[in-house]
Amino acid sequence: MTRLEDHVTAFNQAVTTGDWDTFADRFAETARMTFVGVPAGPFEGRTAIAAAYNANPPAETMTLLNDTGHFQWAGGGTGRMELTWTADSKVQELTVTFD
Repeated sequence: MTRLEDHVTAFNQAVTTGDWDTFADRFAETARMTFVGVPAGPFEGRTAIAAAYNANPPAETMTLLNDTGHFQWAGGGTGRMELTWTADSKVQELTVTFD
């Protein structure tokens, strides 16, 4: 499993369990999360990212469509994720663009 596939699996688990704090632990302490096409963020730091997910949790799981980050929501919408990683495989930066 690639890091991207692992990230999507962890995201989907958080959607189904509501455990966004565990999901946020995947992010580096200094991570940044940015959304393009929706009025949210950017969120700076793991604590802010966890708070954002807990305050407005996604309700749909996603399916990764390819190894370049294109995904589809369970409801049919699509988008793209771009991630960078730290040396210890934490998410340093996540940018999500919605189609």
